[in-house]
Amino acid sequence: MMKSQGIKGPPYRFLYGNAKEIREMITGSRSSPQELSHHAFTVIHPHIYSWTKLYGVNFVFWLGPKAQLVVTEPKMIKEVLNNKDGAFPKTESSFFVKKFLGDGLITSNGEKWMKMRKVVNHAFHVDSLKSMTPAVVASVEMMLDRWRDHKGMEIDVYEEFRVLTSEVISRTAFGSSYLKGQRIFEILAKTVEIAVRNLYKVRIPMIQYVPDSFSLQHNSNQFLRTADEVEAEKLNQQMRNSIIKMIKEREKAAMVEKSNGYGDDALGLLVKAYMDKTMKISVDDVIDECKTFHVAGQDSTSSGLTWTMFLLAMYTDWQDQARKEVLELFGHQNPDANKLGKMKIMTMIINESLRLYPPAVFTMTRKAARETKLGEFILPANMEVFISTLALHHNPEIWGDDVHLFKPERFAGGVAKATNNNIAAFVPFGLGPRMCVGVNFATIEIKVALSMILQRYKFTLSPNYVHSPTTFVTMCPKHGVPVLLHPL
Repeated sequence: MMKSQGIKGPPYRFLYGNAKEIREMITGSRSSPQELSHHAFTVIHPHIYSWTKLYGVNFVFWLGPKAQLVVTEPKMIKEVLNNKDGAFPKTESSFFVKKFLGDGLITSNGEKWMKMRKVVNHAFHVDSLKSMTPAVVASVEMMLDRWRDHKGMEIDVYEEFRVLTSEVISRTAFGSSYLKGQRIFEILAKTVEIAVRNLYKVRIPMIQYVPDSFSLQHNSNQFLRTADEVEAEKLNQQMRNSIIKMIKEREKAAMVEKSNGYGDDALGLLVKAYMDKTMKISVDDVIDECKTFHVAGQDSTSSGLTWTMFLLAMYTDWQDQARKEVLELFGHQNPDANKLGKMKIMTMIINESLRLYPPAVFTMTRKAARETKLGEFILPANMEVFISTLALHHNPEIWGDDVHLFKPERFAGGVAKATNNNIAAFVPFGLGPRMCVGVNFATIEIKVALSMILQRYKFTLSPNYVHSPTTFVTMCPKHGVPVLLHPL
């Protein structure tokens, strides 16, 4: 059907489709360090980069028996993500993704998604965001206290920011410290590692053949299960037990304090909604949203922070401009939540960083709920539609021949001017009704952290840095980002 409309793609291969080819291309692209350029598209999605050259801007490839239409034209992407008549719902998540994200905001559809989005929106209301800023400041101060022992020494900011963002989400969403929630983050990290390992492996019903693992175990629901599936189930149960313990602590606090004992943070709002029988929210709903907060709250923000710090360490002229702006707005005082919106230079830098190195590179997959029109094409029911953020952000027809250069001045007039009013050309946090609910909080966290670092240090990229962008949950540096700190 797609071929008759001029859509081409790599040929289908029995059982696996193009999954083996994709794995081989990704492995090959990441087998050795890259030259220090910002052309991440060729490394992160080498199959999409190559196949757009061979088959055109829209093409079909196969993951096992599932056909996926890759679209890279902004107008079509806008149509899919706006999903005005419900024609393009989220696709069903894989077994492994469900284990670390559950059926929360990122993965759910329909009435459940609308109900949970309404609850979660309260946690990220503008007043709530302002009240969270002191907790972000306190977490950054803890990190900077550790840095005092690294004067003139090399420090891996990727690892530092992973701990920082874990601390921030623990404080702001769960009213605890990173140490208290450390076990949940450890379980999530192991579960995510398993999910990534199985990303382009085809699962065959009843007999699960996975080339890289022959350790199989019996299960009553399937004839065979892989060792990875068994391990993911165990980890999921451990995570569930940890989150239920947190929920019970809030219930106990509410019984003692009577008024507002659940707390005003995200967990408190979720537990309060769960206790309100009219909301019809189950304990599993609460658990799934807690998983989402932990994953999205840590990985996306730490990725954004890391790549922005990396770019500022490379381009010290922009670092100097950002520092000047920080000192003009805040002096040597901690950032004021009311002034963060006035940061023009910092916003330009962050946007350009998100363009070159968008954190989320796997999340925008939809399916045709029925036979439907998309652009000039007719899609059959259940065809999956894959949107590559990198294909948009690294498209020279949108951004110009200097598309792979770090040029924050692109955003001097805002996103609309940078994209010629084509908002679907810049989608680091998605677009439409399912745009990331935590985008404003993530931006605040990045601005606060970078401002406090710039007030205290100049920093340069270490000679030991090895450029090798890869993917875990988000785009991250395979070998970290070592920088040299120079106290002011």
